[in-house]
Amino acid sequence: MTPIHEPLSEEAAARLVQVAALSKTPLVIRGGGTRSLHPAPEGADVLSTRGLSGIVAYNPAEMTMTARAGTPLEVVEAALAEKRQMLAFEPNDLRGVLGTSGLPTIGGVFATNASGPRRFTAGAARDSLLGVRFVNGKGEIVKAGGRVMKNVTGLDLVKLLAGSHGSLALMTEVTFRLLPVPETSVTIVVSNLNDAEAAAAMATAMSMSVEVSGAAHLPESVRGRFAGGALPDGAATVLRLEGLAASVAVRAEKLAANLAGFGAVTRLDGEASRRLWREIRDGAPYADGTPRPLWRVSVAPLAGQQLVAALRLEAGVDAFYDWQGGLVWLRMEADPEAELLRRYVKAVGGGHATLLRARPEALAVTEAFQPQAEAVAMLQARVKASFDPDGLFRSRMVSE
Repeated sequence: MTPIHEPLSEEAAARLVQVAALSKTPLVIRGGGTRSLHPAPEGADVLSTRGLSGIVAYNPAEMTMTARAGTPLEVVEAALAEKRQMLAFEPNDLRGVLGTSGLPTIGGVFATNASGPRRFTAGAARDSLLGVRFVNGKGEIVKAGGRVMKNVTGLDLVKLLAGSHGSLALMTEVTFRLLPVPETSVTIVVSNLNDAEAAAAMATAMSMSVEVSGAAHLPESVRGRFAGGALPDGAATVLRLEGLAASVAVRAEKLAANLAGFGAVTRLDGEASRRLWREIRDGAPYADGTPRPLWRVSVAPLAGQQLVAALRLEAGVDAFYDWQGGLVWLRMEADPEAELLRRYVKAVGGGHATLLRARPEALAVTEAFQPQAEAVAMLQARVKASFDPDGLFRSRMVSE
């Protein structure tokens, strides 16, 4: 049985890491356990952040918050909701597609750089991260960044930890910026476009001065699994507008008029619009209880539909698009087909293909993350050696 350590303070966590360093015991960091792809490797101990919980500081006027890494995301979001504020990057919830349970933590959100539909306008999770406290592989407590947006001390260090999947250090505390919750949300829906037509429609919308905050295309194969079936028949190209009600009304009218040439235009308002974008954020059509391989592929916006079209000539795939087509949620019907997929990613101009889910036997032989070029891999190794010279911290997103 894998030993699980649950320190109740940053100092206790540092001591645990020091002991692990002396005994050369690998450590796997676990927050809520909702984003893990692999079990802890043989011989590793689990270092849980569950005891490092609680909001340390919240300044609504400055729109910043500091919280301990193990704080459940729902606790953070509840506190923000009272002041009509939010996390700008819409962190996704992968429990449905991964079949995991537990509660996502704010530390896990930043450790995985979990970012939703607003990323292409508001930035990723790392872009909201202002400061961190962490324990490195030597058991030293380190502070980087600060609690105000003007403080850029250690900013690059902050960015390195975001998206590191627990492979560099144990984050114990995070400080991040916030945004006001929009007064209203409206989604313009253009129906019956194929993937190429949808890419053109989204490009048109993004070229307008209407401040689109979400742009996705839901082919007919998945359209019925969104919004409780409320979307019109046929593929749905959806564009979100947010802000003050009067402003959204004017912008929505302008956007609808400019997209009418592409196809029939309808709209979703209020909670129906918000529900749709939560489902897009979380990959809802693929929360199907199966282990069929699921990828998140990031490419240039116009390259997404080209990638899927090429793959369909050689493999059974299902897909929908976010980030104006630059993020492809891609489900394979049989094997992960990693070599084929990554070959086509390169062919359409490059990008990143991350495996989220597959059968255990496929996971054991498939790299979850996009292989890096030699120069980048060398740089990553130097960063790892600086943070964690003995290689204590192991990521559960990769097989060890």
